[in-house]
Amino acid sequence: MIEIERKFLITSEAFKKEASSKTLFIQAYLNTHPERTIRIRIQADKAFMTIKGKSSESGVSRYEWEKELPVDEAKELLKLCEPGKIEKYRYLVTVGQHTFEVDEFLGDNQGLRIAEVELHSEQEYFLKPDWLGEEVTGQNQYYNSQLTLNPYKNWKK
Repeated sequence: MIEIERKFLITSEAFKKEASSKTLFIQAYLNTHPERTIRIRIQADKAFMTIKGKSSESGVSRYEWEKELPVDEAKELLKLCEPGKIEKYRYLVTVGQHTFEVDEFLGDNQGLRIAEVELHSEQEYFLKPDWLGEEVTGQNQYYNSQLTLNPYKNWKK
């Protein structure tokens, strides 16, 4: 399956008033190779293994495969992951016909907030809420897998 999404920084906390849900995510990577990543994620009472391929030249699309796992198995796999983990709250915010996934990072990535919107095509139109800031689609440092290797706390402000 091909995932098509665009990523943006967030300019304010206004999205929280519009959110329909807030869920804690904990994830780490079995592999962060540039050609593919293998992620283990626990979100509330569910867990998943996700394999993502290399992004397109535009950074908007890439292959994605996902399988649900029992939470106890995911916890065991987290022990095998590369160093570094992602902890974040994910808010779901519907704007027009699209749902934005807004991640508010914790731990070593505290202070970083990114919104993603999944699309059906790279050219698909979507409404942009006021709290949506600079687009960072395709910028590697904003990929979760890269945030485990070079967390936001280490970036020069």
